Amino acid sequence: MSIGRHTPMTAAVPPDRVDDVPPRRPTVRFMLASPWHLLALGAGAGLPRAAPGTWGTLLAWLLFLRLDQSLGPWSWWLLVGIMLAAGSYAAQLTGTRLRVPDSSHIVIDEIVAFWIVLLLLPGDAAHGGPMLIAAFLLFRFFDIVKPPPIRALDARFKNGAGVMADDLVAAFYTLLVLAIGVRLWG
Repeated sequence: MSIGRHTPMTAAVPPDRVDDVPPRRPTVRFMLASPWHLLALGAGAGLPRAAPGTWGTLLAWLLFLRLDQSLGPWSWWLLVGIMLAAGSYAAQLTGTRLRVPDSSHIVIDEIVAFWIVLLLLPGDAAHGGPMLIAAFLLFRFFDIVKPPPIRALDARFKNGAGVMADDLVAAFYTLLVLAIGVRLWG
C-alpha cells in the first residue's frame, strides 16, 4: 500500500494490511499533528535518530531545574501523577500511530521516571554534582540494559502503561543503587 504525499498521517490502514505497513519514524510534522504526540515525543527530544532516550532524560533534568523553582513537593508529586496518566495515554496513542508500541522515540516515560529520581535525591543533588551525574548514568544504564523484571515488563505489556512501567523500574533500580552507594561510601 502506498500512502500518497497528501494523505493524512492518521489514514486508516485496512485491518488485513496492518502487518504489511512498516513502522514509521516520527517527524516534526507528525509530532505537531497532535498534542499527545508532542507530549509523548518530549516536545522534540525524542525525534533524533541517535539516543532519543538520553535526550529525553536530559530534557527531564532541564525541565526539573526550571519547574523546581516554582513547584513545592506536593505540587511536584501531583504533576508526576498527572504526567504518569497523561504520558500513558500519549505513549499508547503515539505508539499505535507509529506502529511501534514502545518506540524509542517516545520519551515521556524517561521524563517522568527521571523526575521521580530527581525528586528523591538528597538535598540539592538534583541541581548538579556527582550524585546527579551518577543518577543520570545509572538511569540510562538500567533503561538501556533492561535487567529483570524490566525486560519482562517491556515484552509483556505493549501499551502506554507498559511503556511507562519499565522506566519506573529503571528509576527504582537507580535509586536503590544510589542509596546503597551512599550507605557504603557516605
